[in-house]
Amino acid sequence: MVCDRCKRVVAEELDKLGYTVLQVGLGEADIASPGGEVDLEQIREVMQANGFELLDDRKTKLIEQVKLAIIALVHQGEEAALHINTSDYIAEKVGVDYHYLSTLFSSFEGITIEKYLILQRIERVKELLVYNELSLKEIAYMLGYSSVAHLSNQFKKVTGLTPSHFKQLKTEKRKTIDKVQE
Repeated sequence: MVCDRCKRVVAEELDKLGYTVLQVGLGEADIASPGGEVDLEQIREVMQANGFELLDDRKTKLIEQVKLAIIALVHQGEEAALHINTSDYIAEKVGVDYHYLSTLFSSFEGITIEKYLILQRIERVKELLVYNELSLKEIAYMLGYSSVAHLSNQFKKVTGLTPSHFKQLKTEKRKTIDKVQE
């Protein structure tokens, strides 16, 4: 889950199943069952019917935590964190050694954490360019790029377009956050 609407859908569906929803956050839900029993298969089916995946093994949860940390970093205004070492930030957020996370992420996702971060940043740049409220220099600083040239080069490498050309297209060329690596 990556948005408030997603959290609301999860809470509503769990409520329909008769669970008491204590809290729904990004990528997790705390619930209580009146009888004390939780039917994970029933929850899995309902979540899958709504486009969600139930994560119940440790490695999958760690990968999801890495993704959520990156999404928070890039999309949800943890601006100050963009100017620190990304590997330290992720390791601190997830509470696991970065080298282990990096190896695990690459083996499961088929791309590196760094590549995933770059793809998320480029999607955020696209969003900000579409809104047309900030200059490229402001966007570069906001997202932790060392310069406008660095942002422009990375943008072109990923999209095949310069930021200014993308801005001129006036068509929606963005992806939803959860589809960025596809």
